[in-house]
Amino acid sequence: MPAYPAQPTDQISSALSSIATGSAVSAVAKRLLDLFTSGDIEVGTRLPPERELAARLQIGRSAVREALAALEILGVVDVRPGSGTYLRGTTSELLPETLSWGLMLGEPRTRDLIAIRGQLEIFAAQLAAENISADSLQRIGQHLVAQAEAGDNRTRFIEADLKFHLEIAKSADNKVLIDLLQSIRSLLRIWVERGLQSDTDAAAAYEEHDRIYQALKAGDPAAAAAAMAEHMHTAGERLTRTLDGGH
Repeated sequence: MPAYPAQPTDQISSALSSIATGSAVSAVAKRLLDLFTSGDIEVGTRLPPERELAARLQIGRSAVREALAALEILGVVDVRPGSGTYLRGTTSELLPETLSWGLMLGEPRTRDLIAIRGQLEIFAAQLAAENISADSLQRIGQHLVAQAEAGDNRTRFIEADLKFHLEIAKSADNKVLIDLLQSIRSLLRIWVERGLQSDTDAAAAYEEHDRIYQALKAGDPAAAAAAMAEHMHTAGERLTRTLDGGH
C-alpha cells in the first residue's frame, strides 16, 4: 500500500506537464501554485515525492525542492519532516494575484511595505518570546545552522532566512499576524533575494539572526524585540539599496 493516497497523487501528476529544461525555479513554483489553488486538489492531500514531480515536469529534483520550499514559506504547502508535503487548507484564493501584484509594485509602495514588515516582525518576535515552545525554538536554531552552512549558496541561505522568520511568526501564535507577514514577504521576496548577494550582507544577517535566537532562547520579549528591530533596520537598508539600484 502506498504511503500517500493513490488517486490524489495520480491527479496531481497527470495535471502537470513538462517545463522546458533550464526554467527558473519561479516557473516551477508558478506551475505548482496554479494547480494547488485551482480547487481541483483536495485540502490535506499529500503531494507525490519530489522525484515523481521532477519526472513529470522533466526537470531536476533540486528545482522542485526549491519551488516547494518557496511555497511552504508562502503558506501554500506544509512540509512535515518524516511524513511528506501536504496541501494546506488556509491558502488564500487571492495568492496568485498577490504574487503578481508584487511584480508590479512601484518604488513608493515597496518602501511602505518594507516599513510595515519591520514593525510586524518586531511585534512577532516579542510575542514569540512570550509563547515559544521548545520544538519551535529547536526549529529556529536549525534554520540558523542552515544559514551558517549555506556558504556562498545564496538560494539556500535565503530559504533558511525566510523559514527562520516564518517559524518566529508561527510562535507568536497570532493567525492574522502570520497571514499578514506571509503576504508581505511574498510581495518583497524578489527584493530580499537581490539584497542578500554579498558575503558581507549574508554574514551580517546571520549575526543579527543569532542575536534574535539568543533572546528567544532566553525568553526575553524586550530583548527579542530589540534584536529584531536592529535586524529590520539593517535589512530595510539592504532592501532600500536594491530599490536605489545598488547604490
